Amino acid sequence: MTKIRRARLRETGLAEDLAIEELEESGPPLEGEQVETEVEACGVCYRDTIDREGGFPFIRLPITPGHEVVGHVAAIGPDVADWKPGDRIATLHCDFCGSCARCHEGEESMCTGTGAMPGLLIDGGYATRMRAPQRGFFRVPEYLPPALAAVMHCTFGTAYRGLQRCGGVGSESHVLVTGANGGVGVAAIQVAKRLGARVSAVIRDERHEAFLQELGADVIIVDPGDGFHKKLKEEKADVVLDCVGPPPSTPPCDPSGPEATWW
Repeated sequence: MTKIRRARLRETGLAEDLAIEELEESGPPLEGEQVETEVEACGVCYRDTIDREGGFPFIRLPITPGHEVVGHVAAIGPDVADWKPGDRIATLHCDFCGSCARCHEGEESMCTGTGAMPGLLIDGGYATRMRAPQRGFFRVPEYLPPALAAVMHCTFGTAYRGLQRCGGVGSESHVLVTGANGGVGVAAIQVAKRLGARVSAVIRDERHEAFLQELGADVIIVDPGDGFHKKLKEEKADVVLDCVGPPPSTPPCDPSGPEATWW
């Protein structure tokens, strides 16, 4: 018998503490394509804060948070074909059906046929074990440290999708990353450099300069406000990955109107 420890979100709102529970076992016998993973590590993402605040009205409570999970397969359901006990796997944001229009387009992350989202619709990785459908995981090599492997799909995946799949970044590209010292920004610098791009990183505090230089940023622009575009001088950015967004007080802007400004 395996004892399980897990954190539980019982009510939304940051004033509510997570409850710690101890169970004698992880649940009923696995069914269908369910996979049970022994958790090595679980990332703490900004989306976790949004989840706890109640930013997603469809969240199922009570629930175990955490969607950045890596671990080894502990047990499988009778219909699982993709994994076997001992495999090292990490979570996707959601599973996918493989048959809807978006899946056929290669956009499995936008699948309309499933909905097993860790931390929102199924229990996530703030636990010693978690369960999800077999298509909710991807394989992770053993050499990756747990803390890095856990965030590959979310933090690094977000950066890669924005830069390569959406931006088409290549060896001749100049990439500008705002909020470059944040999670996605740090990932974006490393991904862009490995794609062969030149990277300009925008930060608000000069204390982060040395760290970003170690990651490979070619140019670091320190700007506490919104004037960083003036410091680019004559060097045009081919792709901008904005990891900050507009201030909360910024009113909606019609991009075709006279008040719109494009940098």
